[in-house]
Amino acid sequence: MSAHPKLKTSNLRTWPFARRAIPFVFLLVVTAHANNPDFYSVRDHGAKGDGKTDDTAAFQKALEAASKAGGGIVYAPRGNYFFAGHLNVPPAVTLKGVWESVPAHNGIRDRGLPKPTDDGTTFLVTGSAGKEDGPPFITLNHNSTLKGVVIYYPNQNPEEEPKPYPYAIAMRGKNPAVLAVELLNPYNGIDASQNERHLIRDVHGQPLRRGIFVDHIYDIGRIENVHFNPWWSMKPKLFQWQQANGEAFIFGKSDWQYVFNTFCFGYNIGYKFIKTKSGDCNGNFLGIGADDCFTALEVEECSRIGLLITNGEFVSFNGPDPTMIRVGPNNTGSVRFVNSAFWGPCNQIAKIAGSGTVGFSDCTFVQWDHKREGRHALQFESGNVIVRGCEFQENKPQISLGESVRRGVITGNLIKGRLAISNQSKGNVVLSDNVNDVPPSEESK
Repeated sequence: MSAHPKLKTSNLRTWPFARRAIPFVFLLVVTAHANNPDFYSVRDHGAKGDGKTDDTAAFQKALEAASKAGGGIVYAPRGNYFFAGHLNVPPAVTLKGVWESVPAHNGIRDRGLPKPTDDGTTFLVTGSAGKEDGPPFITLNHNSTLKGVVIYYPNQNPEEEPKPYPYAIAMRGKNPAVLAVELLNPYNGIDASQNERHLIRDVHGQPLRRGIFVDHIYDIGRIENVHFNPWWSMKPKLFQWQQANGEAFIFGKSDWQYVFNTFCFGYNIGYKFIKTKSGDCNGNFLGIGADDCFTALEVEECSRIGLLITNGEFVSFNGPDPTMIRVGPNNTGSVRFVNSAFWGPCNQIAKIAGSGTVGFSDCTFVQWDHKREGRHALQFESGNVIVRGCEFQENKPQISLGESVRRGVITGNLIKGRLAISNQSKGNVVLSDNVNDVPPSEESK
């Protein structure tokens, strides 16, 4: 038990020992860093952090000093650091700001510029404006890490359509990591391709065109606690552009991708799975969500091994044809949704094509066919179908099966209102034990 159980922070000024202890503890922390041979301050290498002086060369000088020593922590104290160029973080080097967890910037003034007096470590990026295919602002390599910073593009105008820029961060080599970083308003966020075992954790912000792009991964990547919300700007012209063009999470080739507790709001596509020249994706996606996206999740193509999507929440209600799930005609892989919820006044929950297998198990469907045009919640054009143990909470058509559906099992579902399953399949389909709340005597009326 404390010797002073009633001592509170607000009373520290009344305690002489406390007034002396606080600066002493701070001095100990600073001294510990100063005496650490693996610790390099960018200020010691010429960085100003005044928001005006180009600090690119000073940062790179500090990074190279750590690299020559075999690795270490390059520390950027509180300040607004201006960059006209780009940075390369060498192997075994961590570039670190003051934040230990990702910060929030709600209600930012002055076109988004954080106040230099109280907003930690902020990187102001201006290089390669208008050149989407230019070098990324920061490149991470083997065992290198970026942690505890805000990345902000001060020349983006929150009132207008965004200006193209390259990716803010590129992850290369083995075990690169991005931790506790706010991507406040990059055009392109993180290029997590051409690496092994990437770790992206505690990243928030508003990437405008692309959030995270994953490709050419042959050894398990991890994305955890990543949330993309329109914290920087919801001005009509910019936000409408983002909803028409933005893609929050894009997955190409990735072998055993793990994604946990991720969310996006206000994009054209929330989660997109594509096939690149490297291949396609399989993985485990747990606790993912997409709100107010024209399409919450789209599978152009995925691996035959499959996508396991569990505890998802998907909402669509804007756009030319608001739909939660789309699976394209070229898909040959397996896609499974388990214990997931779908709501919002959309046109339909899912439009499914391709020759793969798509399944919904123990899912909840709350809203669809908001214009009452007779659209089914789940529309299967082709492939293999599994729908079991789900609940359809509106008295509207539930499932349609096209002629090209090869096999299907639709069983054990709870239906509100009349059972309305349209089966045009020429394949082998089992419909059984689907229970509605209309008495059998009323079904034929």
